[in-house]
Amino acid sequence: MSDDFEDFLPDPPAGDFNPDTPLDQAGIDALFGDVGGPVEPKQGLRALIESDVVSHERLPMLEVVFDRMVRIFATSMRNLTSDAIDVSLEEVSSVRFGDFMGRVMLPAMIGVFRVEEWENYGLITVDSGLIYSVVDALLGGRRGGDSMMIDGRGFTTIETDLVGRMLRHALSDMSSSMAPITPNTMSLERIETSPRFATIAGSTNICAVATFRVDMDERGGRFSILLPYATIEPVRHLLGQRFMGEKLGRDNIWEAHMAAEIRQTDVTVDVVLGERMLPLAQVRDFDVGQTISLFHGPDEPLELQCGGVTLGRAQIGQRSNNVAVRLVSDIAKGVRQ
Repeated sequence: MSDDFEDFLPDPPAGDFNPDTPLDQAGIDALFGDVGGPVEPKQGLRALIESDVVSHERLPMLEVVFDRMVRIFATSMRNLTSDAIDVSLEEVSSVRFGDFMGRVMLPAMIGVFRVEEWENYGLITVDSGLIYSVVDALLGGRRGGDSMMIDGRGFTTIETDLVGRMLRHALSDMSSSMAPITPNTMSLERIETSPRFATIAGSTNICAVATFRVDMDERGGRFSILLPYATIEPVRHLLGQRFMGEKLGRDNIWEAHMAAEIRQTDVTVDVVLGERMLPLAQVRDFDVGQTISLFHGPDEPLELQCGGVTLGRAQIGQRSNNVAVRLVSDIAKGVRQ
């Protein structure tokens, strides 16, 4: 009878997971989202790990640094090329290192620089349009017109050296812009033309990227500065401030006011003549006029306490017909931990 009813039961869904059945390769691929061709969307753990949504901490002071750099770098480029230069900050964003390197348009130059105080590295990338514009301007080319684009060959030593001068100016100006926040020394270590040789972080590491636009007489291009979050970790608390000089939990005006009020506060100080442990039965039998020995001589120093905390030691005496105490130890040295 039971076998007849089992024929009418619906088959279990194909996607249900049975803990008693070991996973085959198809099941493992389904768990990690690798179940289709290149057009299939990512699923499972792979969709979570390789998500394009980057959750990051906003760093207001880093944006201020890049804004200051725009003005300083524009002056440096005018002195370098003797042309009318316009520098603008296009975007400050956070991306994964692998996604950024995958979007670098070749041919390009990638400068690897080191921040000595942070003991880590950053990147500065220059697109081909700005490369040829800088080379053309420094070699005395005519103003205006389209930038010369030469494909199929690498950059010459002269072109690399000329662009390297611009990169050193950019790093120096960025270091000057960040100096009011934290001391730093940025030095260009090398210039690469392949993203493969400019890897300074893991592909999934989060990085802060600032993209700048440089225009010089109808020619120009873009360059970007990339700082991995691991690089700026030593100064992240400074870059996360809302304004320069912010001090969390401290205000000079209120600090002075509180200090003045504390000095005028009345404090009750206790002079402890002595202490003795007694059983509760003996305390219960106390009588009027009973004498309790404290095992202290009249000339021995007594403890001076405030709120149960020992401040120092003092001797008891008389002054102007009043009971008085005189400190015989420094307050700091008399405190017991």
